[in-house]
Amino acid sequence: MFVKLTARSLTRSTAHWLLALTVALGAALTTAITTLVAGSAEQVSQQLKVYGSNITIRPQQAAALDELYGTTGSATLSLAALPQIKTIFWAYNILDFSPFLETTAQVDGQEVRVVGVWFDETLTTPAGEELTTGVHPLRQWWEVDGEWASGSAAMLGQNLAATLGLPVGANLRMAGMPEIPISGVFDSGGEFDDAVLLPISLAGQLAGDADAANWVEVMALTTPDNELARRAAADPQALSAKDWETWYCTAYVSSIAYQIEEVWDGVVARPVRQVAQAEGEVISRITQLLLGVAGLTLLATAIAIANLVTKSVLERSAELGLLKALGASNLAVLALVEVETLLVAVVGVGAGMVAGVGLAQWVGWQAFGSAVAAPAAVLALLVALLLLAVLLGTWPAGRLLWRLKPQEVLHGA
Repeated sequence: MFVKLTARSLTRSTAHWLLALTVALGAALTTAITTLVAGSAEQVSQQLKVYGSNITIRPQQAAALDELYGTTGSATLSLAALPQIKTIFWAYNILDFSPFLETTAQVDGQEVRVVGVWFDETLTTPAGEELTTGVHPLRQWWEVDGEWASGSAAMLGQNLAATLGLPVGANLRMAGMPEIPISGVFDSGGEFDDAVLLPISLAGQLAGDADAANWVEVMALTTPDNELARRAAADPQALSAKDWETWYCTAYVSSIAYQIEEVWDGVVARPVRQVAQAEGEVISRITQLLLGVAGLTLLATAIAIANLVTKSVLERSAELGLLKALGASNLAVLALVEVETLLVAVVGVGAGMVAGVGLAQWVGWQAFGSAVAAPAAVLALLVALLLLAVLLGTWPAGRLLWRLKPQEVLHGA
């Protein structure tokens, strides 16, 4: 009898289909938002890499002098050792890197600042991997008139280009060097606007050391900092064994820097805190905003369900009152309404979650150019939350149903 009553109610009541649509819409929005929160942190982090390098490597001596006296001294790094950074645990998270070597040169009787870099250096790592790396990804925001240099070409900062009167396509004549074509003039926002950028091999000739770099900048794909990462950045040795293992095996910027120091003796690798903190703050704020919207969507869904179920109980008050008059207990009648609502909700939740995951993928492709992962554990938790919202939404109707008196609805007494 219970099954027949439930089936009849589900097939005849249009209110149930309206309830299913409401649940489906709420589930779709909540699923899309939650999937984006759970699966897009890596994509957001990848997009924020437009801000450039987030780790700087310097010789220990230079780092110590800089901290004590504000000067770096003459210590240099060996270019031959640079491929070692691709041997760390998080090697595949290192997206790009380039050495920098500062020196000077004479151009038409003027002393100019020269910065040697890798533009498009192809090298083989100790693991046998061949990769091409250089400064372009580290300085994506530069405005360049012309093209980024390759081969043995040079680039001029806009201030130096104006001073020397050399446009794109001209040749740069430095004392003791052959003519070098100028492939581009760049606006770096002041960082290197008064300098000429050369391949580091040419800058090494000017400096008298073909295997030297003053510092190295690294762009790594990292996990946003949390409380554990901040404690580890202060003193990794102060962590418990379990926390240390968790930190070491998570792609925090501090753990990647630590591992670089492990494989490259005599260097200090320091996170660029402004970039790391900005990344963490942006992702944290986006997450908080999206979770807030998801919570409000769940609340709105519960309120809509409460209104619909209450309206349905009022419309069916005569039928439900008759069941009570025939001997059905309050609990049995309440169970009938709850089961009907849950069955409709399951259909709505299923359809809504499928639509929500699809919507999240569409947003992922539009925003990041890739799909967004939908973790199974998150989806399972979301199912539980949605069904809980449905049950909470039926509470006002349940109270009304419990107080329903057969004589009042059947005889108007």
